[in-house]
Amino acid sequence: MSLTDVGNLFEFAGGIGMFLYGMNLMADGMQKTAGGKMQKLLRLLTSNRFIAILVGALVTAIIQSSGATTVMVVGFVNAGILTLTQAAGVIMGANIGTTITAWIVSMGQLGSAAKAFSPSFYAPFLVGIGAFLILFAKKDKQKLAGEIVVGIGLLFMGLDFMSGSISPYTELPIFSKAFEVFGSNPLLGVMVGVIVTAILQSSSASVGILQTLALNGVVTTNAAIFITLGQNIGSCVTALISCVGANRTAKRAACIHLLFNVAGAILFGTLAFVLFAIRPDIAAHNITSVEISLFHTFFNITCTLIMSMFVNVLVKLSAVIVPGEDEAATDVQTDSDYPQTHLDDRILESPSFAVETSLKEVLQMGRISYQNICDSMQAVINNDTELAQKVFRTEKRVDYLEETLTAFLAKVNNLALNESQHLLVNDLFHAIIDVERISDHAENLAEIAMYKTEHKIAFSEEGTKELVEICSMVQDSFGTALQARATGSAEYVRKVRQLEDDVDNFEEELRDKHIQRLSNGQCIPQNGVVFLDILSNVERVSDHANNIVKCVMDEI
Repeated sequence: MSLTDVGNLFEFAGGIGMFLYGMNLMADGMQKTAGGKMQKLLRLLTSNRFIAILVGALVTAIIQSSGATTVMVVGFVNAGILTLTQAAGVIMGANIGTTITAWIVSMGQLGSAAKAFSPSFYAPFLVGIGAFLILFAKKDKQKLAGEIVVGIGLLFMGLDFMSGSISPYTELPIFSKAFEVFGSNPLLGVMVGVIVTAILQSSSASVGILQTLALNGVVTTNAAIFITLGQNIGSCVTALISCVGANRTAKRAACIHLLFNVAGAILFGTLAFVLFAIRPDIAAHNITSVEISLFHTFFNITCTLIMSMFVNVLVKLSAVIVPGEDEAATDVQTDSDYPQTHLDDRILESPSFAVETSLKEVLQMGRISYQNICDSMQAVINNDTELAQKVFRTEKRVDYLEETLTAFLAKVNNLALNESQHLLVNDLFHAIIDVERISDHAENLAEIAMYKTEHKIAFSEEGTKELVEICSMVQDSFGTALQARATGSAEYVRKVRQLEDDVDNFEEELRDKHIQRLSNGQCIPQNGVVFLDILSNVERVSDHANNIVKCVMDEI
């Protein structure tokens, strides 16, 4: 092997690296830019499988990875967010969405007639522009645009490197012989596609490499068809790996993905084998990258249209392959004291989904804590020991959620997030702390309720009325704070801040009145201490509610 050959080998390896890194950079930038849009797409999912297919295609087009979409779907099924039927639709749509990358790659050949129209001609310029935006732009959106532009530039530069390193060897017999073997042996061609895709963990990347070889005119049509079919099957590997440790239903979702792609490969592989037997001239034709894109798109759209009519069959077959009764979503604890969450590490495949899911779970924790503080206030006013015991149990649930959500948010915070997403995640950390502290105050109030009952402490009618009034204000404050956190509404923020001032003023007023009653001998000192302790805990709830909306205000 000459020094030139070694240099070409290095150039090819570097080209693959630039291509793969460019794809990842472009996908990350697009994902950050999309933000919560993908979550909105998910909300469109209904029993209508065609809407699910459309959602799957759009999500995959945004994140540039059918594997990532399928892994997320497995996570959502595992968490109980999606049914198997909905998951099947999204998985089918994902295969359509992934064809976008193939068309991006084939643009290099669309412009081959004139160098000035070739994307590779502009690739270095795109990298320069993108790098300038990343380094010097002040706005988050401009930096993200820079990431996408750099990714596209590196992608085309990588393709150009690979193509250039291969071109001197296109006349070598090894290429024609290799693709002759792949073309004449469909199973071998499919296996090559499966193995390469499984190694790269991306069907888009493996199709892109195949298209690069096609750019140099060394790939025959029959070999390209069978390898492409194998690449579709290889894309299932990521989802199959991800379902390890998931519940039975999630494993069935991954199984549906495999069944769908294998069935499509068998159908088109059989038709292609018959066609090539009849027309060997088509089989031996050197395919172009554009033609690969056309076949890739036609294959995935056609398979989706056909298999969409057999979703229920796929669901039943998955139940045969993965036998057993349907399971509910997984949970860390089976004890009812520990509530189910929709947190699954597979959701981390998409940062925007992970952030949105985290927000929903924090709000759910907030609603549990809200009910707990309401119950504790009712318990302390009415000396209800049964309700106090319920508060103690719920406090354990809130503590569990705090631990679980904090651990998940730590993982989310390490993902590729944009500036606004990072801010939201940091604010959610603070919100979790405040919500948990509110539940701690609920526990304090429940303990006071037990103490009041044990020592037969009763307040005057006036004192009880005052407690009811301030408790109502505090409940309103916390409930509105949760609404502010959910909607990002400045109106709700202003209402909570006003309520905080009202609660502080009213608490001081009640303290003064109570001290006056103590001075006048209208109240027993022991009762007075308990009364003031209740006021202190109730007022602190309002403080924590105000802390929650302060974070929301920073995001507006």
